[in-house]
Amino acid sequence: MTTKATLHRIELELAREPGHPAGDQNHRYRLYLPLTGEGYIDAAGHRDMLDWCRVVRNRPGEEQARGRIVRGPGGRWVFDYSDASTRDDEVGFRLSEERFVPGEYVSIREDDGKTHAFRVVSVQPD
Repeated sequence: MTTKATLHRIELELAREPGHPAGDQNHRYRLYLPLTGEGYIDAAGHRDMLDWCRVVRNRPGEEQARGRIVRGPGGRWVFDYSDASTRDDEVGFRLSEERFVPGEYVSIREDDGKTHAFRVVSVQPD
């Protein structure tokens, strides 16, 4: 018997780092991804729900960005904001190995080439 993957809404916010000693709750990502019961990305569920796997990025002083979450070369998870270009793509660092549960941390290489840690603040079935 197979279990249908459940799409989750995952909220991330910038963790503490130089220049942001308390993090930044206005620098956020909202991810829509299927997760396993243990909180890992369900890769098979992602294939089945590809059109629903989305990212919304909010950064201070910028317009909200919306895109797709796709598997890139080598199994990387990529946030793709434009089909016309890869210049704005962002890459999640080892997201397949990370648990998406409140209090955990994930790393994202943003479109400026810098990698930042983000704290998982909430995970809810969508």
